[in-house]
This record gives sequence, structure tokens and C-alpha cells, in this order.
Amino acid sequence: GYDIESINRKTGRVRFIEVKGRVTGASTITVTKNEILYSLNKPDSYFLAIVEFDGDEHSVHYIREPFTQKPEFGVTSINYSFSELLKQAVKPEDTV
Repeated sequence: GYDIESINRKTGRVRFIEVKGRVTGASTITVTKNEILYSLNKPDSYFLAIVEFDGDEHSVHYIREPFTQKPEFGVTSINYSFSELLKQAVKPEDTV
């Protein structure tokens, strides 16, 4: 369901972070059914973190409540548009 469990220092709440790394200009990001279901079960605590690589540089984008519906029965993973996900992103410092 997630890669990193962290504590928000300001609120003391646990955050569950799924990390995906992609090169700038990639077309899709693949997310597993378990990752989507976990995010739907913990919407206030779950973040999708996208690390975008451009040569030797990188930037981190956080998305709150990245998914809105359960995958259909039999689905194991879903490809999401990289550019569409980035439109929902905030900077890590804005995730408090």
C-alpha cells in the first residue's frame, strides 16, 4: 500500500507515502491496486510522492487524495497520465 511511514512534526499524525520515480516527459505512472485501495482507506493520511528526474536534477511533487475510485475486480494495476497527476501536485512543504 505505501513505501514510507512518516510522522508530521506539526500535528503528530502518521503519513503514508507511496513514492514513484519518473523521468521528465514520461507518459505514465503505474500504480498497483493495493496502493490505490490503501489511499482510499486513509485519504487524510496518504500521499503519492512523485520524484521527477531531469538529468542530474530532480524535483518532488506530493499529491493528496490522488485516486477517487476503486479499481474493478481483476485489475492488478492502472497506468495514470504523468502530466495529469502533476497538475494535482503540491510542494512537499505544503502537505501539512
